[in-house]
Amino acid sequence: MTILKKIISITALTASLAFSGAMTAQAAPKKDFKVAWSIYVGWMPWGYANDHGIVKKWADKYGISIEVTQFNDYVESMNQYTAGAYDAVTLTNMDGLSIPAAGGVDTTAVIVGDFSNGNDAVILKDKTNLADIKSQNVNLVEFSVSHYLLARALESIGSTERDVKVVNTSDADMVAAYQTPDVTAVVTWNPLVSTILETPSAKKVFDSAKIPGEIIDLMVANTDVLKDNPDFGKALAGIWYDTMKVMTADSAEGKAARETMGKASGTDLAGFEAQMAATKLFDKPADALAFAKSPNLPKTMDLVRNFLFEKGLLGNGAPSADVIGIAFPDGAVHGDKANIKFRFTTEYMDAAAKGAL
Repeated sequence: MTILKKIISITALTASLAFSGAMTAQAAPKKDFKVAWSIYVGWMPWGYANDHGIVKKWADKYGISIEVTQFNDYVESMNQYTAGAYDAVTLTNMDGLSIPAAGGVDTTAVIVGDFSNGNDAVILKDKTNLADIKSQNVNLVEFSVSHYLLARALESIGSTERDVKVVNTSDADMVAAYQTPDVTAVVTWNPLVSTILETPSAKKVFDSAKIPGEIIDLMVANTDVLKDNPDFGKALAGIWYDTMKVMTADSAEGKAARETMGKASGTDLAGFEAQMAATKLFDKPADALAFAKSPNLPKTMDLVRNFLFEKGLLGNGAPSADVIGIAFPDGAVHGDKANIKFRFTTEYMDAAAKGAL
């Protein structure tokens, strides 16, 4: 019996140690991270940072690796993030709520990068008044910020989406679509806007400058990944503000950076700087902090979540716009506090502002 007890005891101890070892291995901090981004003036810094060693600099500082991947299809980049293939992605406030958050992925806005101040536009073919959009087919990325911009544009003239017909069109196909005779109205974002406006028939009749602060461009990350690996968030902030210093510099280096980003997005230096002028870029963390703490942000997100609810984009059978909780830096929450899936934090931008990265 004594020998049997000893065997059982040893077996139990071995199993316990094995289980403990497995738990320790499972709890080992993640070291390799993946970031997805797509072509847009406010997101070009991520490609530049990756190509010019800024990503590696900050990853090395925290003893991690960060793989940065460009997507030509914006929606696909968000789908891949939502599926768990990427730890972070560039997206807008609205798309963050409608795709990953509505898909059950708890998502945190690490960096408020900018807001569109003219970069998103409604364009008509050979028509100069927004009212002329009535009864037309409108090509856009359905349920994206372009759809939201259309709704806000129609609202400004006392119309609704019932007065037009939306035609879902990938951003990758938008320029080519406009060139076809059947397409007479599009809603899209830069650099596609600039390219389409080069065509003499294209007339801009409404843009995001008329709804400032509502289309916000973010770098978001999986909340659980951030919680377990805060150094990843710090590295992202470090990368962003380091790149901002170069991008906005009135120097030969700054000009070269803007020219490089312009070429990468299909335009030239002048074209890229024109897009920057239509963007309220938060190149300094203090400016981003002020925006994130502003009472206007909850108001904007209230508009956004109600638009998404009306479109049925907050989940099947969502009873109201409150179904998903949206948390703000001051602790306030829109919607269900037991189901917070979209969060705005100032933690990493604040660290950058204090030089604590």
